[in-house]
Amino acid sequence: MTLPELYLTLLIGGTVLLASIAAARAAHRVGLPSLLLFLAVGVVAGEDGLGLEFDDAQLAQALGTAALAVILVDGGLTTRWSDVRRLLAPAGVLATAGVAVSVAVTAAGAHLLLGMEWHLALLLGAIVSSTDAAAVFAVLRSLPLPQKVTGLVEAESGFNDAPTIILVLIFSTTTAGDLPGPAPVVGNLLYQLVVGGTLGVLIGRLGAAALRHIALPATGLYPLATVGFGIVAFAAAGAVNASGIIAAYLSGLVLGNAELPHRAATRSFAEGAGWLAQIGLFVMLGLLVDPSELPSAILPALAVGLVLLLAARPVSVLLCLLPFRIPWREQAFISWAGLRGAVPIVLATFPIVAGVAGAREVLNIVFVLVVLFTLVQGPTLPAVARLLRLTRSDALREIQVETAPLDVLDADLLTVAIPRGSRLHGVAVFELRLPPPTVLTLIVRDGVTVVPDRDTVLRAGDELLLITTPHTREVTERRLRAIGRRGRLARWLGEHGAPEPEPRPGTSARTTARAGQW
Repeated sequence: MTLPELYLTLLIGGTVLLASIAAARAAHRVGLPSLLLFLAVGVVAGEDGLGLEFDDAQLAQALGTAALAVILVDGGLTTRWSDVRRLLAPAGVLATAGVAVSVAVTAAGAHLLLGMEWHLALLLGAIVSSTDAAAVFAVLRSLPLPQKVTGLVEAESGFNDAPTIILVLIFSTTTAGDLPGPAPVVGNLLYQLVVGGTLGVLIGRLGAAALRHIALPATGLYPLATVGFGIVAFAAAGAVNASGIIAAYLSGLVLGNAELPHRAATRSFAEGAGWLAQIGLFVMLGLLVDPSELPSAILPALAVGLVLLLAARPVSVLLCLLPFRIPWREQAFISWAGLRGAVPIVLATFPIVAGVAGAREVLNIVFVLVVLFTLVQGPTLPAVARLLRLTRSDALREIQVETAPLDVLDADLLTVAIPRGSRLHGVAVFELRLPPPTVLTLIVRDGVTVVPDRDTVLRAGDELLLITTPHTREVTERRLRAIGRRGRLARWLGEHGAPEPEPRPGTSARTTARAGQW
């Protein structure tokens, strides 16, 4: 590539990136999922629009899989373990047995309604059976829903890519007469999930230990290293034919819930990387399709999409969540929230690369299905949540705590942002009862610096600066989060916070408690 060609490529790429960011802003204002406008940018920039040619399905498959890894690392980093740990069992059943039920019902619908032969129908059912992590993370986290509902759908979307990819690869590389039996499929699935999950957790824990004990020379290196560990987990699992997608998500989950320095900066960087991956992925997929071929796919996409939305997804949710006694209203919302996005379109490139007859038509059907049903499901999720009485007007946002090591002083600096709705609002400093020697040193309120005393009352929007020690940092954070959720009576309401300090020899419990208050 010559230098002028490089400049032209960067100019086009930068323009497409800025257009996509503007599209994301526009989509947010009108309540549409951003992925639709990203796809539209790709279609407009493509061969039938501005003339950019891109028809390399194999390159799209490789780049798309790498982009999914970044998106899932971001999703893991921004997911709280406390929100999903009790949901692993139902999420795992939805991601495995639920996928199988969805594939079977969708394939039957495609066979009966479209006359599609069974092998191709099963391939199409496998491609569209996976919910999309990027779409789910982007849409559900903006809704005031019960955390168990959001956590269940997010965990399912993080786990179900691996079983889906296995099924798509099987149906893409075999013919109708030599499909493997259930035993090899289940064995392959268990290997991918167990090995991929183990590598993800191990590399995540290794990364957390390294980042806690190694002082890097620049703050900006911490986010790079954190995301880098997630990518290493993805690649390591893929190198041994295990699920890199599961490894990427779990490594991000472990790292995101570890006590790491500069966590807020790391999450901001990961969020930016996730957005960049989403933009590149959707624009690339928009370039891949031929708009002139899409009209003929509208009716088949409607038929398959209706079977998926009204039959396959509800049946799979009902059967899989029946043992867990989840209320029917939550099941109904989980069924409607099974958003499709980039994952099915990326998976539709697998049969094209494998040379499956009819694969191009499958890609067109999947593309149209994703666009049409994202238009239906995405904007209606808030209304469906209200109809099912799942939204909470008093939903609380977790306080944001960032840690920065002060190596020379053997201390940690905590910065705490109090969001609207937090029950830290109205709490006096002495009521925090922080474990000694933790000290609240400064409050930034409306751009003005306030030096607090024991009677200063905290407000929503305040940014707090605390100095603590590595030994008491964790218990300090637990205490702050407990008060943020339950208020000044957190201990008496059963919320786990900082323990009461033990009286020192020669002092009364009352004196020690007073010292711990300020």
